[in-house]
Amino acid sequence: MNLRGAGLATFIFALFSLLILQFYKIQVIEGDKWEKKAFAQHRVVVSMPARRGLFFGTSAQRPDSFKPLVVDVPKYHVYIDPDNIPVDVKSLMASGVNAFLEKDTQFIAEQFAKKSRSRRIASWVSRDQMVEIEGWWKGFAKQNKLASNALFFIQDWQRSYPYGSLLGQVLHTVRESKEPTGGLELMYNRILEGRDGKRILMRSPRHSLEIDQVAKEPRDGADVYLTIDPTCQAICEQEIAKAAQKVNAKGGWAIMLDPKSGEILALAQYPFFEPKHFSRYYNDSKLTEHTKVKAIADCFEPGSTMKPITIAIALLANEELAKRGEKPLFDPEEKIRCDNGRVPGTIHTIRDVSSHKFLNMKLALLKSSNVYMGKLTERIVNRLGEDWYRDQLIHVFGFGSKTNVELPSEGIGMLPKPGKTYAGGQLQWSKPTPYTLAIGYNMLATSMQMARAYAIIANGGHDVHPTLIKRICHKDKELYQIDDRPTTKRKLPLALTSQLIDAMKLVTKPGGSGARADVAGYTEAGKSGTSEKIVDGGYSKKIHFASFLGFAPAKDARFVLFIGIDEPEYKFIPGYGKTHYGGKCAAPVFREIARRTLNYLGVPSDDPHGYPVGDPRYNPEKADSIAEVRELKSLYESWNQS
Repeated sequence: MNLRGAGLATFIFALFSLLILQFYKIQVIEGDKWEKKAFAQHRVVVSMPARRGLFFGTSAQRPDSFKPLVVDVPKYHVYIDPDNIPVDVKSLMASGVNAFLEKDTQFIAEQFAKKSRSRRIASWVSRDQMVEIEGWWKGFAKQNKLASNALFFIQDWQRSYPYGSLLGQVLHTVRESKEPTGGLELMYNRILEGRDGKRILMRSPRHSLEIDQVAKEPRDGADVYLTIDPTCQAICEQEIAKAAQKVNAKGGWAIMLDPKSGEILALAQYPFFEPKHFSRYYNDSKLTEHTKVKAIADCFEPGSTMKPITIAIALLANEELAKRGEKPLFDPEEKIRCDNGRVPGTIHTIRDVSSHKFLNMKLALLKSSNVYMGKLTERIVNRLGEDWYRDQLIHVFGFGSKTNVELPSEGIGMLPKPGKTYAGGQLQWSKPTPYTLAIGYNMLATSMQMARAYAIIANGGHDVHPTLIKRICHKDKELYQIDDRPTTKRKLPLALTSQLIDAMKLVTKPGGSGARADVAGYTEAGKSGTSEKIVDGGYSKKIHFASFLGFAPAKDARFVLFIGIDEPEYKFIPGYGKTHYGGKCAAPVFREIARRTLNYLGVPSDDPHGYPVGDPRYNPEKADSIAEVRELKSLYESWNQS
């Protein structure tokens, strides 16, 4: 080979070697870099939204029957690939697609002008709209030689509410960003949200070749089965709304609780919150208040609904003294003087709405006597001490601690503590404190705390834990299930609760402060309450919180029912009385909800002669408690003659 041929061969070999080295550099050393660039040109990764878990209500008639309270409706987001659409086609394509979407033309034009492989131009499009757009697009893409996925759809899920505003404050909803607005959606977001999948779209810049593959399957969220019965919930919402409107109240709410299991059958509130229109509520400060569950978030002074609890503590004191071999604190039949309500060692006085000279335990509940409760409390404090009295409120009835119901923002309430001061420096616990606690003042409680306390009485003295959750499931896998067995931890002796329930039954009979709560054909036990609200640092005589708390039937109760009416109008109606009292505005709501619910549940009448006078079924000799009420009336008159 001559020198010239050898040089040419060397040059070609060197050039080929350089090509091999460059190829090695691109393919091996910088392979990841160029692969990413190639994928960026030809591949689009889009999210495949997971279906959010649903909420189901449970039928109290048939525990194995469930009704969806929330459903997820398939919707579609419309995307374009601006980089894969020729400039001279963009304007025409934008006009064509917008004929179906009816969006802002400037917004659509801006999305087509973006340098991007994936731009969302419309959200939450219905299936019918999607089909129309898809039909138009196939013809347009073919005519203009566009990649078939230069316009594409991503399926998503949108919350829908078959019962409208029913249970709105408890459920809440999710924003377009999938962020929960509150309620159970927020509390259980981690198990509801699932995990989104990934979908890969690939195309050739010269051809409409398209590869659509699922890189990661979405994992749907778990479903939550609630203890709420939609029928009980609807009954409560209807009656609460009617009652609040009737007395021009600020609002109202109701809790219906199974006293044995703690399952919440209904948690109603008026004014309602419509999850579908959540933005309207959060954009108006006056409406935002209606998005929270006031039965667990708001605290109030319970007023006279504390009186059965005070009597329960006095009866417990008798039990404690018997263990110590000491004489009892009081006898329920004892004639106690009640015309002097002065608190020992202070200038303070407890007064009754109507003055009474002498009362016993049943008469005191029947007449809702503040003074009688003060007298019992004086004996408790003198014999067992203030600490013992406070401990019963905490450890037996749970005041001052959360019920741990499955909702955010639960209030803890406030129970005065010896040695602790308020923000202004005043001691929380002073000489009059036990006496004010006995009648439901100088403390704060949530409605749920009060319902739980009455459930302990109603179920025979067992502890109870309010719950909204029956079970949680992911597909066929059970993640959580409530223990169906009632708790065995006893808080009150059975004999004590029976004695107390017998007294509480009289409250709803003629002459009782809660007579308007009487459910025809059934027995019930309960107590009304009316507390003055604090306005500008002092108790208002015209702004109140009215309530009624009870259960039915009185023995073997199917439910405990709390009724709260917030700020009923302060008004006097001739022949009716003052509308702001719990016995006037809250007790009738208890009656109507209890009547309708007992009928719905198919609970047989346990007082077949307990009907109003004039009803052919009425028989005062056989009706429950009527004979005893007459005897007590006679006794009261003999003790309180002027």
